[in-house]
Amino acid sequence: MKKITKFKHKKVLVLGLAKSGVSAASLLHKLEAFVTVNDQKPLAENPEAQGLLQEGIKVICGSHPIELLDEGFEYVVKNPGIPYHNPLIKRALEKDIPVLTEVELAYLVSEAEMIGITGTNGKTTTTTLLYEILNEDRQQPLIAGNIGTVASEVAQTAKKDEKMVVELSSFQLMGIDEFSPHIAIITNLYDAHLDYHGTIGEYWNAKANITKNQTEEDYLIINHDQEHLRDSVSFTKASIIPFSTTQVVKEGAYIKDDAIYFKHERIGELASVVLPGAHNLENILCAVAASKLYGVANDSITNVLGTFTGVKHRTQFVKEVNDRKFYNDSKATNSLATKSALNAFNGPTILLAGGLDRGNDFDDLIPHLKNVKVLITFGETADKLQTTGQKAGIQTIIRVDNVEKAVPAAYENSQAGDVILLSPACASWDQYRTFEERGDIFIKAVHNL
Repeated sequence: MKKITKFKHKKVLVLGLAKSGVSAASLLHKLEAFVTVNDQKPLAENPEAQGLLQEGIKVICGSHPIELLDEGFEYVVKNPGIPYHNPLIKRALEKDIPVLTEVELAYLVSEAEMIGITGTNGKTTTTTLLYEILNEDRQQPLIAGNIGTVASEVAQTAKKDEKMVVELSSFQLMGIDEFSPHIAIITNLYDAHLDYHGTIGEYWNAKANITKNQTEEDYLIINHDQEHLRDSVSFTKASIIPFSTTQVVKEGAYIKDDAIYFKHERIGELASVVLPGAHNLENILCAVAASKLYGVANDSITNVLGTFTGVKHRTQFVKEVNDRKFYNDSKATNSLATKSALNAFNGPTILLAGGLDRGNDFDDLIPHLKNVKVLITFGETADKLQTTGQKAGIQTIIRVDNVEKAVPAAYENSQAGDVILLSPACASWDQYRTFEERGDIFIKAVHNL
């Protein structure tokens, strides 16, 4: 770990805990900052805060008192999920106090070179796939970030000969200052998280932050098929490596003659790829491009592409029951992700969907529901999805209380050869703490059939 002095004897407020906040507070304490942690959850119900208190870190729990910022903090490190309209964050920005996220700390202390991966969809699959390819090629990769392993924790033990593959959300990227990965990847950009960002422009700008500090010696891998994405990063100093699923891009990764290419080099056959869904070709091309920039052998790439079937909760094959195939796509927290999942299957499909109501409708799903024979809805958006299903001409629409009840209802209305797909098109927070919890309940219900 680099022994940086940027935070030494500086007053730093860590706002919000969870895994990233705990890691950030502990790291800052090691860097000899004067740390204060503030979390909404009361101390008696907050084991994370209790642990930090035992480390000798000042902890304030139960509320976010605005007067905290009168204590002369020089930095705020916030949990990525706390929005910028939070009163404490607004006051910090008014006082010109830098507001960072823990990925900034990870970058500052990491000995390992970083590969940063962001985008609206496909981040986790691309991150995991790239990690597996680099690992197959013995390139000593580490994996961290929004994927579940806190970057600032992994960075503390990362070594110079290793590579850190980091999944990054727009929430995290809004809180960077010096962060600059050697290779940055933007899988795609669509409308998302407007309840957090307010405007699509702010959301796209947050994603583009991944390249704002890159230099001519760095690389930016982007989706060439999206003109608005190319425009969003037109300021970059990095060397742009395009990828495309629709055309030949000679300086990047592309599909030609049913094979994967990188800069005129034939990498492997599409027929040998086992990851389902046309949308995953984007993720594959991203991973191939980054791998080739590190000189990975084609055998290492094709070996992984021939065995990698996906990431849990992302169009994950669960089980076949009496010739019905069950897929868990609980990570589909917006319509775009559900469209991609639906387009991955050509046969009769039973769709399980519903969740947190963010005020949007689902009419954009209608053209993609052509193979859906039964729609099972649940959660706050059940009525809206029922209306969408009726507009799409779906004859059988069933409302249930939750995912657990949706599984047997789907099976009872299925026939041999059907695909039964959980792809909610909504966040989980109306009924479940996380999309992972929702997906695990689905998996358990399938095994209980």
